[in-house]
Amino acid sequence: MKKRNLLHDPAILAKPGKKIKVSDFDPAYKGILNGKDEGVKLLEENVNELIELQDKLYAHNRFAVLLIFQAMDAAGKDGTIKHVMSGLNPQGCEVYSFKTPSATELDHDYIWRTYKCLPERGRFGIFNRSYYEEVLVVKVHPEFLMAQNLPGIKNVGAIDKSFWENRYRQINDLEKHLTENGTVILKFFLNVSKKEQKERFLERIEDPSKNWKFSSNDVKERAHWDDYMDAYSDMLTATSTEYAPWFVIPADRKWFMRYAVSNIIINRLKELKVDYPVLPEAEKAKLKDARKMLLDEDDKDK
Repeated sequence: MKKRNLLHDPAILAKPGKKIKVSDFDPAYKGILNGKDEGVKLLEENVNELIELQDKLYAHNRFAVLLIFQAMDAAGKDGTIKHVMSGLNPQGCEVYSFKTPSATELDHDYIWRTYKCLPERGRFGIFNRSYYEEVLVVKVHPEFLMAQNLPGIKNVGAIDKSFWENRYRQINDLEKHLTENGTVILKFFLNVSKKEQKERFLERIEDPSKNWKFSSNDVKERAHWDDYMDAYSDMLTATSTEYAPWFVIPADRKWFMRYAVSNIIINRLKELKVDYPVLPEAEKAKLKDARKMLLDEDDKDK
């Protein structure tokens, strides 16, 4: 099987400091893999390796890992999270799916509802959508900002370029703070093509078992496709940093998308060099004493 570190693959990494356009990335890219069978096999191997790395991460207890997934509808966020993270210990992994903000959430700043869900040291936190919605769907539909009662924003006309630049800066500041305090951030934009999204929507409509996944609003949002691609391009350009990079994951082939995400997570964890703690000599001596006490119990029971 061919194994390659995709952390620095120029076909996937949104290189920090560069002008990024979504159109520069191929949604059907499959790297050097030969096909689905190979991708599925490699994913299975990666899941098993990820289970071991999670155990070491938990025992090491120095780092937290935050995985952020953003995508257009039907790109495969739920399926990717399910297939890549399926083998992890639930005690060390939590998934949060962020929907339309509640009234309480709107009375706080836009990061508040996600900040309180950040992972503890030794654990994985997975965001299915995130504070990035505030520079994506809200940028495409700036009227949504009116519900946030922001100072100086009384109408859509008051929202200018500097407003979005400030939000990008705020997000970068947050992520820099988190990474400096032990949270590893990996951000995945699952890049599905407009053609593939259409096929998946039709499948959801035609398959009764998938009807529940479809909303008529999905088609309405599809009409804003170009606006979303512009918003994603601006977001990738402004917020893909050395400390919290964006990966533009090809999503037209689900098997490659899942493999690529697992590959990136594993290789980033390996860079951390997490391992089981080594006890000091004094603690090792206590283990020997405890072992002797347990063995002595057997002698007494004879």
